[in-house]
Amino acid sequence: MNDAAHDQPLARRSIEEAPRIAVLVPCFNEAASIALVVRGFKAAVPAAEIYVYDNNSTDQTSSIAAAAGAKVRKESLQGKGNVIRRMFADVEADVYVMVDGDATYDPAHAQKMINLLLDERLDMVVAARVHAEDGAYRHGHRIGNKLLTRAVARLFGNRFTDMLSGYRVFSRRFVKSFPGMSGGFETETELTIHALELSLPVAEIATPYRVRVQGSVSKLNTYSDGYRILRLILVLYKNERPLQFFSAIAAILCAIALSLGIPLVLTFIATGLVLRQPTAILATGLVLLSALSLITGLILDTVTRGRREIRRLAYLSIKAP
Repeated sequence: MNDAAHDQPLARRSIEEAPRIAVLVPCFNEAASIALVVRGFKAAVPAAEIYVYDNNSTDQTSSIAAAAGAKVRKESLQGKGNVIRRMFADVEADVYVMVDGDATYDPAHAQKMINLLLDERLDMVVAARVHAEDGAYRHGHRIGNKLLTRAVARLFGNRFTDMLSGYRVFSRRFVKSFPGMSGGFETETELTIHALELSLPVAEIATPYRVRVQGSVSKLNTYSDGYRILRLILVLYKNERPLQFFSAIAAILCAIALSLGIPLVLTFIATGLVLRQPTAILATGLVLLSALSLITGLILDTVTRGRREIRRLAYLSIKAP
């Protein structure tokens, strides 16, 4: 599919097949930039409904968004993940564009992403950030994103280069089958792993990433949010790949037991005596724990397969884009 086809305006499509498009904007204290975001997406995707979800802002985010033409709604549970879960539950559409309210993403690329999703019958298109301006992407955030993206690629599959991008387009069946358990900024990680675990059709395109407008401040904390994202990756790895997770633990325990036990066995063969009984008991216990860990992984792997099948059936029950 060439770029000209992807850039084709939705107005050229027949009325019967025109999809309902919703632009979802989670916001917390973005009064300085929200009007630019709303106006930008209204111009880029005229057929879309713009929804701004205010997450307990203490400034004029809601009133400014409403004045710019957005439908403003509230979510009292603090955290981006809580807002996204609420947006996905409440808004009815065929295509969903999710974007941050800080005006760092380019609205002009939304049409290309939407058309790519529809023409290729995809479930998610991720906007991989290209730094269009110096200072747009903090150095610590850039390094953290690369490390976390590589960790997910290593554990779940290498299909994305910018796992933490907040600019995405989804199909209805992705949105309505996404469980959404995260509460904070780790929600992008959960979205990515959900797509990877169900082997959903996805794509990624490069988009410019701009510096924040004056008065807009990043809500992302490099260290605390990075820790939460890393913790979520490990938790999801345990939940989604339990056999690999618990087998690794079993191998470590077994290796320690062998390092402690082999000298005792050699001594017993040579002398007929067990000289260090506490060490022998410890080695025996570690072997038992290793076996228990392996059995746990085998049992949970069966449970996980059943859960994955249920999620897949829930996804397939929704009409394709």
